[in-house]
Amino acid sequence: MLDIKLIREKASFAEKGLSAKNARVDLPGLLRLDEQRRELLTRVDGLRAKKNEANDEISRCIKEKRNPQEKIAAMKDIAVEIDQLEPQVKQLESEIYNILLAIPNIPHDSVPVGGPDKNAIVRSWGEPRKLDFPPQDHIALAESLDIIDFKRGSKLSGSHFILYKNDGALLERALINFMLDLHTREHGYQEMFPPILVNTASMTGTGQLPKMKEDMYCLEQDDLYLIPTAEVPVTNILRDETLPEEKLPVYYTAYTPCFRREAGSYGKDTRGLVRVHQFDKVEMVKFVKPETSYDELEKLVGNAETVLQMLGLPYRVLMLASGDLSFAAAKCYDLEAYALGLDKWLEVSSCSNFEDFQARRANIRFRSHETKKTAFVHTLNGSGVALARTVIAILENYQTEQGDVMIPEVLRPYMHGKERLTRR
Repeated sequence: MLDIKLIREKASFAEKGLSAKNARVDLPGLLRLDEQRRELLTRVDGLRAKKNEANDEISRCIKEKRNPQEKIAAMKDIAVEIDQLEPQVKQLESEIYNILLAIPNIPHDSVPVGGPDKNAIVRSWGEPRKLDFPPQDHIALAESLDIIDFKRGSKLSGSHFILYKNDGALLERALINFMLDLHTREHGYQEMFPPILVNTASMTGTGQLPKMKEDMYCLEQDDLYLIPTAEVPVTNILRDETLPEEKLPVYYTAYTPCFRREAGSYGKDTRGLVRVHQFDKVEMVKFVKPETSYDELEKLVGNAETVLQMLGLPYRVLMLASGDLSFAAAKCYDLEAYALGLDKWLEVSSCSNFEDFQARRANIRFRSHETKKTAFVHTLNGSGVALARTVIAILENYQTEQGDVMIPEVLRPYMHGKERLTRR
């Protein structure tokens, strides 16, 4: 969440940033509540000081064998007034906290202002293949290769759920293992395997709640949610903890299935793997010192790019404009892989810097080695990378005229040495 002090001292800056995210927030109303809270706190603090003085006077009276009744009566009056004011302070603090929970993060200065049409292509890698035969999309390829059963997936769980089978299941597992090995062996991440059900505090800590509750699968009886991304449990591993400065940066990576209801219309993406309710993803999460977080963001993007380069998939990197940023992000790059059969660029990774927005919600701090004071860490995360769209890109970009699909060389050791997916 945003620091109320920032909103108080830089109201115009906050208003400009929130406007860039198309967020409508009554900042003057929030600041009025904050002013009321501070006025009440000042009164309570003054009364507590008077109460302490009265206590000292009573002690002196007793010590000097004077009648303390007048002072005792005065102290009781003060205590009654404090008891009346403290619930008002708590009520105002609760109101302010709930308002702050619903306010998005402010975009970084380098982020283009505007909607998706202002997203900027930063760079691209690889060239889309030019085929001398009509390309098939991943749906036709998966069905002819007998590696995905769309109908039975729907039978099991409903529309937009997928049943991988045979070499399709092996390909999914190969991709997960390849990415985990790469990030742990080459990029310096510690592997985690977190729960896929988390509580309200965890979802609130990373910013999914209360804003995006409709997009989540919820087990209300147990106060648990199916995670939309490993970002949620992995970031919350350090919730309510203070790290020594020398422990930073901390890098975690994790594979999890992810679940998203994605309430609303899918538009044209109603078939295949483009939009599904359950998908696999390898996530990267960083906890870093504030002064290094934007350098760490560029490295994070590079880690995700390495995955796509090793898979030989053409991709492009987009810097998202302010109106296309997520609720919690201050800056975000999307990586889009090219899908030959669909003739589309598909998002397979989002890499974001949240600055101290999540850390403030989840109370994740570090202690300065020099000053011994604490400050909030900056958190970052990125997909490294997400399936099933990466599967789409592999099937469509590596297809042959015979309808087979060549397996990227880096995956072959994870595919029992197989070089291609062939029709059964």
